[in-house]
Amino acid sequence: MASQIDYNNPKLILETGMLEAGEVAWRSPSNLAIVKYWGKHGQQLPKNPSISFTLEHAFTETSIAFEAKKTADQGLSLDFFFDGNPNEAFRVKVLQYLESLTGIFPFLKQLHLNIHSANSFPHSSGIASSASSMSALALCLCTMEDEFFSTLNNDDDFRQKASYVARLGSGSACRSIYEGLAAWGASADIEGASDYYAVPISEQVHEDFLNLQDAILLVSKAEKSVSSRAGHGLMENNPYAESRYTQARLHIHNLMAALKSGDLPAVGQIIEAEALCLHALMMASNPPYLLLEPNTLHIIEKVKAYRQDTSHPIYFSMDAGPNVHLFYPAYLQEEVNAFISQELSPFCLSGEWIADHVGQGPEQL
Repeated sequence: MASQIDYNNPKLILETGMLEAGEVAWRSPSNLAIVKYWGKHGQQLPKNPSISFTLEHAFTETSIAFEAKKTADQGLSLDFFFDGNPNEAFRVKVLQYLESLTGIFPFLKQLHLNIHSANSFPHSSGIASSASSMSALALCLCTMEDEFFSTLNNDDDFRQKASYVARLGSGSACRSIYEGLAAWGASADIEGASDYYAVPISEQVHEDFLNLQDAILLVSKAEKSVSSRAGHGLMENNPYAESRYTQARLHIHNLMAALKSGDLPAVGQIIEAEALCLHALMMASNPPYLLLEPNTLHIIEKVKAYRQDTSHPIYFSMDAGPNVHLFYPAYLQEEVNAFISQELSPFCLSGEWIADHVGQGPEQL
C-alpha cells in the first residue's frame, strides 16, 4: 500500500489585498463500480479495493466564485446553490467538508465562496451523485490552489491530489478523477494502487472495454431510504463482512486478468455477481433494508432471457439503489436500444433511461 501522503500545507496563505475575484468550474462524471467499495474504516479508507467505469453523460457541473472575505474572522464563508436554488441542507454538508480541508487549503478561510452545482441526472437515486459532485468540487479546489500558488503544474500531481481530496468527501469520488477505468484501494494486482487515492488503469486493459456502452434504466428517481453513508456504517456489524472483503479481493484478481485479455463474458460475470452481492449485503445488515424494487427484478430477468436467446454479451449492474445499468459493446447499440425500447422501458419510470458509455473523465469548464 502506498504510504500516507500529508497534503497539509500552512504556507498556502493569500495576500488578500492583491486578490482579484474569480471563478473556477469543472464538469465531473459519475462512475459505476464493477467491483464494489462497501465498508470503510479510518478517514474514508476502503475495506477492500474497487474498480469502476467512469461515465460520460451522468455528471455534475460545479463552479466556485471566490472573493476576499470582508471580515477577519476564521470561519468559512459560503453560499451554496443546487440547480440554481439555495439549498441549506447541501450547504451544511459542503461547509463541513470544506472545514475538514482547511489544513490542506488554509486559504479557504480567507475567502467568501459562492458555489453552484447541478447534476445531469436525478440526485440520490442510486446513480453515484456524491462521486460526481465531490470530484467536481475537489477539482475546483485544486485548480484554485494552482491558480493562486502554481503548486500543481504537473497533471499527475494535480490529479492525485484531487483524487485524495475527493475521497475525503466521498470514497467513490476519488475514482471519478480519471477517464476510462480507475482503481482505488491497495491491491497487489494493480500497480501503484493506494487506499488514499485512485489510480487510472485504462492503459492496463483491453481497448474493447474503453468503448463499452452503459444504458442507465431509471426505475426510480426517489431519494434512497438508506443513504450510502449509512449503508457503509452498517457493514461494521454485518456477519458476512469479512467474507465479502475476501471475495472482493478475489474478484479484483480475476477481473484484472479478464480486463487485460479482453474477456468480456468473464468481466460480465463479475459485474453481475458484484451487483447482486452489494444488495445481498444490505439485506443482511442489522437492521436489514432493501433498495431493489419489483421493476428492478423484472429488468434483470428480461436481460438474462435476452442474453440466453441472442448470445449477446449484455450484462446488468446496480449501484446502491434500484436503477439498473446495462453494459454492452458499441457494435450492439442499435439492437440493444430496440430491446430497451420494446422490452425494458415499460419498467422504467415514465419510460425514461439514459444512454451513456465509458467516458473521457472530468473537464474544466
